[in-house]
Amino acid sequence: MSIHAVKPETEAVIRRQRRTSFITSSIISVLVVVLLMVILSLLLLAPIFKDAPVIVTYQSGSIETEIVQERQVSTSIDRKPSAPSSAMAKVIAANTESPMAVPVPDTEVTTPSPDFGNGDDFGEGWGSGSGSGDGGGGATFFRQQVKATKVAYVIDYSLSMRGVREKLMRAELRKSVEGLPLSMSFQLIFFAGPTWVAGDEITMAKGNKSAEVKGSGGTFDWISKGSAHDWNPKGRKQQSKWLEVSPAKRSKSLKLIETTPLVYGTNWEPALEMALAMDPAPEVIFFMTDGITGGNAEALAKSIAARAKRNKIIINAVAMMEPKAEAAMKLLAKGTGGQFTVIENGGKVRKVALD
Repeated sequence: MSIHAVKPETEAVIRRQRRTSFITSSIISVLVVVLLMVILSLLLLAPIFKDAPVIVTYQSGSIETEIVQERQVSTSIDRKPSAPSSAMAKVIAANTESPMAVPVPDTEVTTPSPDFGNGDDFGEGWGSGSGSGDGGGGATFFRQQVKATKVAYVIDYSLSMRGVREKLMRAELRKSVEGLPLSMSFQLIFFAGPTWVAGDEITMAKGNKSAEVKGSGGTFDWISKGSAHDWNPKGRKQQSKWLEVSPAKRSKSLKLIETTPLVYGTNWEPALEMALAMDPAPEVIFFMTDGITGGNAEALAKSIAARAKRNKIIINAVAMMEPKAEAAMKLLAKGTGGQFTVIENGGKVRKVALD
């Protein structure tokens, strides 16, 4: 087939394509123009159909001014008739017939009494009570009542306390600790031959010639020169710290009071020295024992009392059914301004007056 034979057909196809393109372009152009006209119409006609806001006004009623009438305050006072004078009372008393003459006091009170309301019916003022007082808490041990915030108990846990003495001691110590208020600090220092803080572990060597104390501060050794009363620390001395009264610490202390075993020996000098060395110092020491210490007990008591007095520490002493210990313990209490109590056989508590 030659080129000249197909040329008319090709030209027809080209013409159709051109015509189609022209029609398509024309339609698109018309649509674009129409779309632009619609958009412009909307923009131009929108302000015409927009609703204008309606302003509504209200006219309030007229305000009437209230005329307040001023009231006059009267300065005049209606005085009540005065009470009969003392002179009139005298006349009435004088005119009353009676076989007994009743004197009428003629006392003029010019200034109010500062003692009004502070009489003996309310005790010694408002500051010394346990409720509204000015001080801290208090403690009681074998009827010895004290007012203090820091109290140390130095208690004999030696084997000689077995039996009735042990029962009395544990029961009274438990009752005393149970009664401590939350505002106080306390500590339980136990002694026999060695001295330890409640809760420490005590191990006595065979033959009771030495002992080992294990506590929160470490391990502390004790030795005896042969006598049950001649015990002393070997090396560094144990220090005791205060316990703030709380339900948990109170409960733990009560358990230790009941479960701590009795130990061999009796020497209360190191125990009192441990209490005196506490920082800050105790205000009161409750000291209880059933025995005497080695050496001259009375001379030792005077020395400890002098040291305690210099530091303003009071020692309350309790002698548990041991007459031989009474003299030295009385010196401890008297020399520090404390109290002295004797527990007699049978458990009777007798407070001893200190001259």
